[in-house]
Amino acid sequence: MDASKTVLLAHGSGGKLSQDLVRKMFVGELANETLSRLDDAACFSLNGGRLAFTTDSYVVSPIFFPGGDIGKLAVCGTVNDLATAGAAPKFLSLAFIIEEGLPLEDLARVVNSIKAASSEAGVCIVTGDTKVVNRGKADRLFINTSGVGIVPDGINISGCNAKPGDIVMLSGSIGDHGMAIMAQREGFNFKVPVESDCAPLNGMVTTMLEASKNIHVLRDPTRGGLATTLNEIAAQSNVGIDIDETKIPVKDAVGAACELLGFDPLYVANEGKMIAIVAPEDADKVLEAMRRNSYGSKASIIGEVVSGHPGRVVLKTALGARRIVDMLSGELLPRIC
Repeated sequence: MDASKTVLLAHGSGGKLSQDLVRKMFVGELANETLSRLDDAACFSLNGGRLAFTTDSYVVSPIFFPGGDIGKLAVCGTVNDLATAGAAPKFLSLAFIIEEGLPLEDLARVVNSIKAASSEAGVCIVTGDTKVVNRGKADRLFINTSGVGIVPDGINISGCNAKPGDIVMLSGSIGDHGMAIMAQREGFNFKVPVESDCAPLNGMVTTMLEASKNIHVLRDPTRGGLATTLNEIAAQSNVGIDIDETKIPVKDAVGAACELLGFDPLYVANEGKMIAIVAPEDADKVLEAMRRNSYGSKASIIGEVVSGHPGRVVLKTALGARRIVDMLSGELLPRIC
């Protein structure tokens, strides 16, 4: 069969093929004002208030990995998507698709992890569903979550809102999650262990918003990594983004693992980092607020939004050269979230 007429693993990478599939197959057919914004969470008014709503499915393999598991990942991923809208997450749904034969001990371990992550994030699991499929018809365990949060008055955060002159900041090092999954999956034993950065970031975002309402964009760079996420924002806002390689933190162990395996950390997934694009007059206040939170203690300014080269991301390298950083093409690491 013609591969161009079938779904490929790369359609789930978060990169170019994912964007094409979403825009042509889904948004093209189901378009409305809210959906077409393509933000991580939909914001809408209801009875005089504003709500944020998001949904996600988690198919990570293996289901347990250094720094977390599929349960923690499901809660943190959904909470963080709500936080990208500036929302205070309140309620989550939880649906399991379980393969026959999964040890109940493993399921209990995942549920306990969900309980701990929900408690840390301050959210309640209020509804759910369970399905069991035949042995060999799934891969141990898949989880779907949806989340609802409340958007405070005066908050308008979207990937469409980046403006020339805005400052681009990042809450910490990149590539931790993707490399932790790869190491666990392939049985690599690095001298310095690599752990996932999976974490709920809503508390950090609340502190940032207390410091300033002039936060224009928030986005967690998951599938496709920092590079792909910045390209999405540049396209949504029709602006250019310049970033500085020397300002982007990468842990030594992650950088070494990427070099060994031939990966670019810019494209490796994260599950506990936040990009913030902020009005220049408030950048220092937001950065300081980010650093006051344990999950943002290594935050840094990595670039700025520019009017030139709209829709593109340009990297200033450590050697002083400039190169275009495109969206991820193909599949780098399948099944990482």
